[in-house]
Amino acid sequence: MWQPAERYPDPAVEILDPRFAKYRITSAAVERLATGFRWAEGPVWFGDGRYLLWSDIPNNRVMRWDEETGAVSAFRKPSNFANGHTRDRQGRLVSCEHGTRRVTRTEYDGSITVIVDRFEGKRLNSPNDIVVKSDDSIWFTDPPFGILGHYEGHAAEAELPTNVYRVDGRTGEATVVCGDVNRPNGLCFSPDERRLYVVESGTLPRRIRVFDLSDDGRRLQNDRVFLQTEMEGSPDGFRCDVDGNLWAGWGTGEGRDGVMVFAPDATPIGRIALPERCANLCFGGIARNRLFMAASQSLYALYVNTQGARGG
Repeated sequence: MWQPAERYPDPAVEILDPRFAKYRITSAAVERLATGFRWAEGPVWFGDGRYLLWSDIPNNRVMRWDEETGAVSAFRKPSNFANGHTRDRQGRLVSCEHGTRRVTRTEYDGSITVIVDRFEGKRLNSPNDIVVKSDDSIWFTDPPFGILGHYEGHAAEAELPTNVYRVDGRTGEATVVCGDVNRPNGLCFSPDERRLYVVESGTLPRRIRVFDLSDDGRRLQNDRVFLQTEMEGSPDGFRCDVDGNLWAGWGTGEGRDGVMVFAPDATPIGRIALPERCANLCFGGIARNRLFMAASQSLYALYVNTQGARGG
């Protein structure tokens, strides 16, 4: 049962390396903003409206939390079993949908534009997580999780490998930027957009891979392992802060759930313990210094002494 910290600093926020100390606010504690969901995922912050959206995948809905009032409501239902979300550089919501096996954009008037649902004539698997680069290109992962059963989508056969895709911001053309990540999951860019991190969920132990971007920013190169977890480690979605630290949703297992923070050299420097597995997270709030964590049945938040990198 969730119990808020009764003293500061919150013991749930652990310093694993001295480099993390400056990011912990000693008078800020983990807060549970809402609960009662089946599988919370894909948070995205709308600073112009001061609200957060996130997916409740098995309940086939996207939820909304308002910062000023704390009110929780359904933003979209049905959501086509939406998973990951982000905003493009024009502020529009971009979403991965398991049920329709597509990536969509919500226009200013609320209408839905399909960005991509097929590649070379074959249906995508179940787009999972998504980021938009400063050149307006859209990058997303396409593992099979939404077609493995009827809980987070619809059971179906895979027609394509588990690729990582890039959709050109001007032409709309989709290309495979990486085809050998086994069940790619969370992804994010470093603040300077010279690196792309991708979670590889199909290996045991799980790995986070990192790629350099080519000079034109369109291709991935120099594939290497950023981090190989312990057997029980399970990274999912993540985002970078402005200093290039990687804040990763983590599980699974008693005492291991929450968020792990890694320095750019892959050293674990901090940990945020939660009573539930954290699937994904994002930075938000007025100053982008509030970490929102979608964790199993609940939504949590923590003020930190850094800011999320732009575009995350």
